[in-house]
Amino acid sequence: MAEKNGSDKTGKPKKIRLDKLDMADARIDSAEEYDRRLGKLQKELLHIQQTYWHEKRRAVLVFEGWDAGGKGGAIRRLTEPLDPRGFHVWPISAPTAEEQGKHYLYRFWTKLPARGTFAIFDRSWYGRVLVERVEKLATREQWKRAYDEINEFERLLTDDGVRIIKIFMHITAEEQLNRFRERLTNPYKRWKLTEEDLRNRARWDDYVKATEDMFDHTSTERAPWHAIPANSKWYARLRVLEIVTKALKEGVNIAPPPMDQDVARSAAELLGVHISQVMAPAKAG
Repeated sequence: MAEKNGSDKTGKPKKIRLDKLDMADARIDSAEEYDRRLGKLQKELLHIQQTYWHEKRRAVLVFEGWDAGGKGGAIRRLTEPLDPRGFHVWPISAPTAEEQGKHYLYRFWTKLPARGTFAIFDRSWYGRVLVERVEKLATREQWKRAYDEINEFERLLTDDGVRIIKIFMHITAEEQLNRFRERLTNPYKRWKLTEEDLRNRARWDDYVKATEDMFDHTSTERAPWHAIPANSKWYARLRVLEIVTKALKEGVNIAPPPMDQDVARSAAELLGVHISQVMAPAKAG
């Protein structure tokens, strides 16, 4: 698929270029197909979450992308089937006055996942090399230094067993304009449209440059970027779930843990169930 981060002949990650993503064919036109695939992926993700909980594994999911790119909708479909005790969504905005007096990564260290849980970031530490770079909220020296700082931050996490999945949701400038118009004319969505959204749109080319530099410097073997064509909301949501489930499952046995045999025998006797039913392996799907 065009949005995947592959490798070239030298084994290095291929460069991701937003204008090379296949926007035209990245569509789902059938509601039945969308609902069927969504339900299947959500069920699988719930099983994965249960495994992470039992085995005390941790995962960090990072969402970046254009304003109105569909991050919120994708996160809602991602978390819809999950046990709320096992994840936390962190919507990231500008740092507070107190946070501005500390290293920019400080506020993210405090939001890392507890054992057995997921931490989902709606925007992230990549603000240093995106909005802070483009809006000149960080000096050139600061944002250029941040690439190594971020890579080291993520290396520390992956070395400690944290699974990191990074997703960038890409829409075209024309699609963003359509979504801004929809927000402006819908009383229930007007709150989503901000002055900052409009200002960022005026610097589209600067953000493309910053985003592609971000891919080049921080898409690593352990924590690669996945750039998703998101003009079609249905397609983008399914791709997010496909990428997340595949990455979380890699090297992980998501089959339910075996039940203690003594507990199983006692429960079977008390509940009138044959022991073979209690100890039977789970069926796929």
